[in-house]
Amino acid sequence: MIKSDEKEEQKDKSQQEGKNQEVEKETAEEKLKKLDEKLLRTLAEMENQRRRFEKERKEAFEFGGFHFAKESLALLDNIDRAVNSFKNDTNLQNNKDLNKIIDGIEVVKKDLVSIFKKNGIEPIECSNNKFDPNFHQAMLEIEDDTKEVGTVVKEMQKGYMMNNRLLRPSLVGVTKKPEKST
Repeated sequence: MIKSDEKEEQKDKSQQEGKNQEVEKETAEEKLKKLDEKLLRTLAEMENQRRRFEKERKEAFEFGGFHFAKESLALLDNIDRAVNSFKNDTNLQNNKDLNKIIDGIEVVKKDLVSIFKKNGIEPIECSNNKFDPNFHQAMLEIEDDTKEVGTVVKEMQKGYMMNNRLLRPSLVGVTKKPEKST
């Protein structure tokens, strides 16, 4: 009887060892599965990071000079003011070289506009267009019953876009309905 009890114990032990091996196999398989999932997540995260860096690099290249371009628009404005000032100055109108000076300034302006154009900086055309708050900033309202309400009729300062991104809005005057007199 002792031998049969020993046989029973050995059977139980071997069954228990088999179960332990299955449990160890399951945990090894589960570990492998978890590591595989972790690896896939890490690879996906690395790919997303690479895409983000690529997008940021592209935007930095495309819009790196954005602030410089915005500040440079003041040069263009000042050139226009200088030309208007020379043309309206009664003391200078008698000067025979005035047109040469204005022509020289216009050449500089043309070169600056050309540089802007090469770098994707374009003026916003707004006269006689419908007011768009995405591109225009209304500075005043002008009564006009000949045009549709909200039409841009005066441009005080030219607006610009850089690669389809607003660099500076146009400062404009828009039409409104005339007030009825009582």
